[in-house]
Amino acid sequence: MPELPLPSSETPRGAPAVGGSAPRVDQHLAQLASLVDQMRVGAPAETRLQSQAIAYENRLVDSRLGVAAALFVALRNRYRPTASHSLRVALGCSHWALATGMPPQARDQIEIAALLHDVGKIGVPDAVLLKPGSLSSEEAALMDRYRATGLDILQSFCGESPIVEIVRHSTTWFDGSRPQATLQGTDSPLGARMLSIVDAFDSMTTDHVYRRAMSRERALSELFSCAGRQFDPDLVRQFAEVVGSERTQDEVTRSWLYAIDPQFANAQWQFSPVAFTPTIANGNTLFEKNLLDNMQDAVVFVDANLQIILWNHGAERMTGIAASSVTERKWLPELVGMRDEKDRELLNSHDPVALAVKNGEQEILRASVTGRSGRPVTVDIHAVPVAGSDGAVRGAAVLLRDASPQASLEKLCHSLHERATKDPLTQMANRAEFDRTHSMFVAAHLERRLPCSLIVCDIDHFKKINDTFGHQAGDEALKAFAALLKGFCRPGDLVARYGGEEFVILCADCNNSTAAQKAEQLRKSLCEMPILALGGKSITSSFGVTEVQADDTPATMLRRADRALYEAKERGRNMVVQLGSGINSDDEEKSNESRSCWRRWFGGSEAGLLLAKWLVTAVPIKVTIEKLRGFVADHHAEIESIDGDTVKLRIDGEKITLNRRTNDRSVAFQMELRLTEENYEDAGLHGAVRGTRIYVAIRPRRDRDRRRSDTVERARIVLSSLKSYLVAAETDPPTAASPSADRQ
Repeated sequence: MPELPLPSSETPRGAPAVGGSAPRVDQHLAQLASLVDQMRVGAPAETRLQSQAIAYENRLVDSRLGVAAALFVALRNRYRPTASHSLRVALGCSHWALATGMPPQARDQIEIAALLHDVGKIGVPDAVLLKPGSLSSEEAALMDRYRATGLDILQSFCGESPIVEIVRHSTTWFDGSRPQATLQGTDSPLGARMLSIVDAFDSMTTDHVYRRAMSRERALSELFSCAGRQFDPDLVRQFAEVVGSERTQDEVTRSWLYAIDPQFANAQWQFSPVAFTPTIANGNTLFEKNLLDNMQDAVVFVDANLQIILWNHGAERMTGIAASSVTERKWLPELVGMRDEKDRELLNSHDPVALAVKNGEQEILRASVTGRSGRPVTVDIHAVPVAGSDGAVRGAAVLLRDASPQASLEKLCHSLHERATKDPLTQMANRAEFDRTHSMFVAAHLERRLPCSLIVCDIDHFKKINDTFGHQAGDEALKAFAALLKGFCRPGDLVARYGGEEFVILCADCNNSTAAQKAEQLRKSLCEMPILALGGKSITSSFGVTEVQADDTPATMLRRADRALYEAKERGRNMVVQLGSGINSDDEEKSNESRSCWRRWFGGSEAGLLLAKWLVTAVPIKVTIEKLRGFVADHHAEIESIDGDTVKLRIDGEKITLNRRTNDRSVAFQMELRLTEENYEDAGLHGAVRGTRIYVAIRPRRDRDRRRSDTVERARIVLSSLKSYLVAAETDPPTAASPSADRQ
């Protein structure tokens, strides 16, 4: 089979080249100073097209697959999350192909292959497909065979076509190490290598019942760490730049709806057209939805087959399991780690939910479930059977009420929210209340090692709204936006007007990925919400998202969210940008003895040295320096010198507070960073990895600061912030035989 053609020579400006030698470190660093200045000043960018992805979903599939849309409908009716995943992967592949100038026919093939690459899951039994726990060896073998089932289905439709070959080789590892691999390296079709990367990225950034979603930054780091083994390293580098490019999903959907040749779509298939009838979501009324979403208690609805059809925000908070990862799965006690009052695992035969459906009688039980922090939470479970007009049991409504003696963090935050000082226009918390509550949020979540996130949003072109429609209409737009934000808030969250058209949301017990998903939902809802005062037109907003990091202060967390918002506006507005990797237990401090050993090994001047660390990040040096730009700009640092692979920064005039005292005197630091791109061995990053190793040394600029007792702690805060921006982990110094050691 001929391989899909590589991107043409007419690659758009800014798209990365595949292959070639890597630029030198000093070439990247030499551009850093001017780039940082450009970031601070900013430049106007064109407004992004409003997203139409949700409204066009059914039309997208129909226009893309033609008569074969019935295959996708069958998969969606069988297991909706897999169908949604397949559509996201197809749009991601289309985005990538458009950005790199792939020829239309090759782009068509990879898009269709992506839409149908998981169609074989139609043949996987429910007991395996919806199982919340780990799979047995027999069940794992069944899951492995679903690819073969999918190939049989596709071959029956279109024979041995390039589409089938892309799906067949999309599970092949680049180094050929996966069993039954027939091709390896660049012998595998380009479309298959691209599909495997987008497939893995979407899976890592989506919530599953067995794993929380990763942030985009951490997922990209994981791709880089597996480059050369599982994935094509050149394509991973290319994908990393395409993910952050300015091409929108709206542009991709428009190309599907208006630029696709329907004759080509139907030419792939041999069967008669199948009627495409979109399924209608089984939703609740507006009042029921708001009641359920704002309840402190966990509420779960199951049907007669114990399949979950509703999982409210209270259930998400209590268990740490996102609704998207459990909806349409079968309810089982082990799903939430349910145990009886004697701390014994609750058997399915004693499950109150199953008994309520089976016997048609209410069941009440005191038990415990595993909370999102991993600790057991005592709950009172009340399962009520739901009967139809014919008397037959159609399912059950389940209420789980927290019966633990201590008040939860969410209830404390909710109490603070209720007592907040209100902004007079929007009737939400004002900036002073946000500042006060933000400090408590950060302290409480860091103490408990729980994630919390911050969303900063800003209405796009608000001055133009005031100039065009008047200030009264602008006020109405602010109130409509505030009402939308409050509608998306859970009990325990805090939404505040930070100033002007800028708003902030503190999300309790919420990680980066979940907050970014919430921001994306807000962005789309705002695009589709007409505002009467603006003549029925809608407005857009840009969003910056971050999660609290170890050793964060409210100020550093807010600056990082502001940086994300700035990037969203710089890229064209009406989008969500997320920064930071979250709390990482692997970033704990090493011992003093090990730290002293590193200093001796480096052999540099130790005069006034506060901290000396080696960091490693599983991304190439070009990506690392892009992240370093944000760190420099947000910390108002000055670049003192660049010499080869070494850059010296001055962090001056910034208050790095430990106890949030307003009278803390600022501490000025000099930070020296030495960057080296190399292959290195790291067991935590799957063996040999092509990434960036960074030596960091921090010294105080003033002698008087060296004698202060809290200077080292302040330096650690700076180092922690640097690690967050670079998504880096601490590592041992390179050995004498390593390339970087030879250069010392």
